Amino acid sequence: MKSRSPIGLIGLGLVGGALAQRLRRAGFSVVGFDVDAARRKALRKPGGRAAESAAAVFAACDRVLLSLPNSDVVKAVLRVAAPQLRRGLRIIDTTTGEPDATTQLGAKLARRGVRYMDATLVGSSAQISAGDVLVLVGGRRADFAAARDLLATYSRQSFHVGPCGSGARMKLVVNLALGLNRAVLAEALSFAGRVGVSQTLALAVLKAGAAYSRVMDTKGEKMLKREFAPQARLSQHLKDVRLILQLGRKHRARLPLEGIHRRLLEAAVKAGLGDADNSAVIEAYR
Repeated sequence: MKSRSPIGLIGLGLVGGALAQRLRRAGFSVVGFDVDAARRKALRKPGGRAAESAAAVFAACDRVLLSLPNSDVVKAVLRVAAPQLRRGLRIIDTTTGEPDATTQLGAKLARRGVRYMDATLVGSSAQISAGDVLVLVGGRRADFAAARDLLATYSRQSFHVGPCGSGARMKLVVNLALGLNRAVLAEALSFAGRVGVSQTLALAVLKAGAAYSRVMDTKGEKMLKREFAPQARLSQHLKDVRLILQLGRKHRARLPLEGIHRRLLEAAVKAGLGDADNSAVIEAYR
């Protein structure tokens, strides 16, 4: 049964906009906020309600999703909205944040009676729009169970992976593998072109054989056509790679490939591709 209370959504960018679309399609009313007035206006078009502040969203809703760039922004939003953070409020944070900061935030909110989960997403905004993402949830198992109706509106599967902070840690594990898959595809297609092999044919062969990975379906054509309209921004993945390396240093994990990957992404950002789709990593080879 769907809640009669509206669902709050703070952050209406690529991911937040797709989440709003899925929630509305499932019959939930959405009250959203973003610092960008154009995004607030876009929310109103399909029937959503735009609030004038993050605090107003928390005041109007018992369940609030966060879709923000990083942990610092999450903390800033919650600090401004502190008077509205009441006992029984449920926060579902889809932000890929710094794991230790996320753990600390969950503990701090729990002391106020706020039920917080880091519920990171595996997939692009296009995949969210199609309901084809995974959700990795850190928090209390009972809170995970209580949020299943919301998670089901935009995901094909959700996992409870441990206490607060675990969703962020698992997302970085996934993003390490996913990002390197994209980089490997970019390198293979670039190599094909350099040695005189048709890149289109190379992609078809790669998809047909043992080298296949799902990123070939989602990013292969974008790389070939140099069509980089963002589904997930390259600069955001660079942020995640830096978080991976930071966490790796703390735990003495060896991550030589990720160090190379960071340099590729930094080269693409330096070339002005930070706001492009993450498939634009191929431009670092050109």
